[in-house]
Amino acid sequence: MAELGRIMVEPREPLATEVSRRLIDYLMSGEVQPGDRIPSERQLTEMLGVNRPTVREAIKSLGFLGLLEIRQSSGTYFRGADSEVLYRLFELGLVLGERGARDMVQARAELEVVVAGLAAQSRDEAGVHLLRTKLAAMRDCPDEAFAEADTAFHATLGELAENTVLRDMLKGMRAMIQRGWVERTGAVRSREVAYADHVPIFEAVERGDAQAARAAMAAHMEGASQRLMEALEQRKN
Repeated sequence: MAELGRIMVEPREPLATEVSRRLIDYLMSGEVQPGDRIPSERQLTEMLGVNRPTVREAIKSLGFLGLLEIRQSSGTYFRGADSEVLYRLFELGLVLGERGARDMVQARAELEVVVAGLAAQSRDEAGVHLLRTKLAAMRDCPDEAFAEADTAFHATLGELAENTVLRDMLKGMRAMIQRGWVERTGAVRSREVAYADHVPIFEAVERGDAQAARAAMAAHMEGASQRLMEALEQRKN
């Protein structure tokens, strides 16, 4: 259990939050299997070098999220992490503060690039037709429906990539970034520019050019991530 070394917490971050992060890393490391009992509160207190109420608060938080099951007089057990639990963890990442938000944006950008490449590699005629209709919807929909049409385009890429883990991870990330951040900050670009960003992504997928699809998505995500980072800075000032 080297992952649970003693904590040196950043002053601005609540201690229970850092304990939760460390426990999540430990549970997702593969060292613990679903159904396994995790160390006791006393053991975790000693391993992490924090007080028992802090450990108890972190365990309760992860229990609420569905990651842990707390059994009276028996202990605490790892329930596993299905797509719904992962979705909740992404939501937690956005409310953990600036670092969590930045990490979320960076992770989302990297995964979107991977998915675009996979979609180009595995696309078929039906998939290309569906993606074309999503792109057309972005072009033709009313302004108030554009964000939904944009999300639908990316979701279709996730389907074409034929990787359910990446698809579900990105679904959670997009929803949390949109609901938890974009809607509060207005960190969006004009629909004309946003639509134009998606055209080369579609064209690369249509050709089956994975390298070009990744490059086009990387260019798109660079601009999107920069806007979100700027919005975060504005909220701090």
